[in-house]
Amino acid sequence: MDFLDSISEGVFEGLGTAIGLIACFTILVQAVKELQSKKQSSLSFFFLVGWVLIYLFWGLYGIRFRATALWLTNGIALTLQIVLCLIVYRKRL
Repeated sequence: MDFLDSISEGVFEGLGTAIGLIACFTILVQAVKELQSKKQSSLSFFFLVGWVLIYLFWGLYGIRFRATALWLTNGIALTLQIVLCLIVYRKRL
């Protein structure tokens, strides 16, 4: 753990934000793919809603502990995941 302790909180916060934004981009790519595809979605609604709950928890955790990397990126991910859920839901109607 000495290696991890030697890395400053600021560096971890910056890396956490960058990695979190990359994760958000992957949700965006999936949402665009679903939107453009005329085929029925193969994504499970249970899976999609599960991720909504996960992003919600970690976003609240970030707010509670004032961890910008967590609340910011999970807030964005939560919004994108809800959009993805709506796209998939609409395709099933």
